[in-house]
Amino acid sequence: MTDNAPIWADTSGNPDGPFVVLVHGSMDRSSGMLKLARQLDDVAHVLRYDRRGYGRSSPHHGPFTMGDQVADLVDLLDDRAAVLIGHSYGGNVALAAAARFPHLVKAVAIYETPLSWEPWWPGSTAGAAAIATQGSPAEAGERFMRRLIGDARWDALPDRTRETRRREGEPMVGELTDLRNGPPWLPHQIGVPVLAGYGTRGAAHHRQGMEHVAATVPGARVVALEGCRHDAPLSHPALFAEQMVLPLLP
Repeated sequence: MTDNAPIWADTSGNPDGPFVVLVHGSMDRSSGMLKLARQLDDVAHVLRYDRRGYGRSSPHHGPFTMGDQVADLVDLLDDRAAVLIGHSYGGNVALAAAARFPHLVKAVAIYETPLSWEPWWPGSTAGAAAIATQGSPAEAGERFMRRLIGDARWDALPDRTRETRRREGEPMVGELTDLRNGPPWLPHQIGVPVLAGYGTRGAAHHRQGMEHVAATVPGARVVALEGCRHDAPLSHPALFAEQMVLPLLP
C-alpha cells in the first residue's frame, strides 16, 4: 500500500449491458453498494469504487475537493459514457460530473444527497455535527460513526475497524467542508435525465432536498422509496434498483 493509494475499483455484471457506475457516500465504501450491484448484474456492466480516502483507496491524503472527486470518476470512466448512481454525498459527485463532462454521463440517480450549501440545510445533520465540533479529523470520524450506529455498536467493533473508520475522518472532514463552501453543480448545468430519491422513513431534510432538486433541475423527477431510510441501497437493493436505476437504462 502506498502512502497515497490509487483508486480501487471493481467491475461486474453483463459486459454487453449499459455501463453503470455506483458512487458511495461519506464514511462509506464500495461494499455498501455491493447488494445493489448484484441486483443489476444481469442487465448492466457495473463499476463500484472506493472514493479517495475510503476502503481500499486508503490511506489517501487528498485533496478532497469536488474537482478531485470528479477527476477520479472521469479517470475510471475511461471515455465510456455511463449512468451514474450516487448515494448521499456520492450524488453530488455524480451531478458535478454531469455538469462538467456531459458527454460522459447518460443519466443520474441520486439518493438523499446533501445540499449543504443551501441556507435552509440544517446544521444538525451527522456530517455537520461531526465537523463542527473542535478536534482532529479522526475524532470527527468517530463522532460521525457513533451518531450513525450508536455508542454500543461502535464500542463493540474490533479495534482495527474502529481505527480504520477514525482514519476515514480525514476525507470526510475534507469533502464535507468543501461541500459547505458552495454548490459543486448548478441546476441549469444538468442536461441529462435525473431521478432524485428519498426514503419515506428518512429525515425530513432529505425529502426537502430531493424535492428541491426535482423542482430546479430541468426534467428531474422525485422518487419516494417506501419504507426506506438513508441506507436504502444496502437495506432495499431490489426496490432501489427497480425504482432508481432500471428506469434510466436503455
